[in-house]
Amino acid sequence: MAYDLEEQEKLDALRAWWDRYGTLCAILIFVVVAAIVGWRGWQWYQGHQASQAMGYFEALEGAAGQQGEDAVARIKAASTTLRSEFAESGYTPRGVLLAAQALQARNDLDGAREQLEWLVKNSSDAALIPLARLRLAGVLLEQKQYDQALAQLSDAPASFAGLYADRQGDILAAQGKTDEARAAWEVALKALDGDPVAQIVQLKIDALGGA
Repeated sequence: MAYDLEEQEKLDALRAWWDRYGTLCAILIFVVVAAIVGWRGWQWYQGHQASQAMGYFEALEGAAGQQGEDAVARIKAASTTLRSEFAESGYTPRGVLLAAQALQARNDLDGAREQLEWLVKNSSDAALIPLARLRLAGVLLEQKQYDQALAQLSDAPASFAGLYADRQGDILAAQGKTDEARAAWEVALKALDGDPVAQIVQLKIDALGGA
């Protein structure tokens, strides 16, 4: 097929452009396609991870509602998997908190303590750490580890000030430090003004009487 001079010049210009930029264009196209495929692959992976984490959380939740040694073993196994394989998942800190609560209810204080200590040190959800510290102080109180329990309650966040002071009062009372316990509960009473928990704190103060 014959081309006129103008068409031939256009073809020559196109070939020259391709010779100069063709490899670069191919590389750019490859990079764009690879980025799209990679992004979709990452989205699939994230969704897959979330689905698996949810499965372990639901298994833990189910075991927490059961009784017996088998249930305890399943709680610990599910929590261990969440912590080791899905530490960044939103299901993990909540699962660990649930595991600690279930173990404490079964009087497995060492198990509950281990769960809460991990959560305080490693949680990806900073909002749950103050609650984990409060509960850890409660476990340590039951273990009569009073100094360690009080250490968990230092630098109370404003939203937890009343609950932390209340727990401090519990620990101090267990140590026989009645005046210090009363002072802590008075702080809690002011911080919890209007909260139903304040009524419980007032009962603790009243129980001290003139001691």
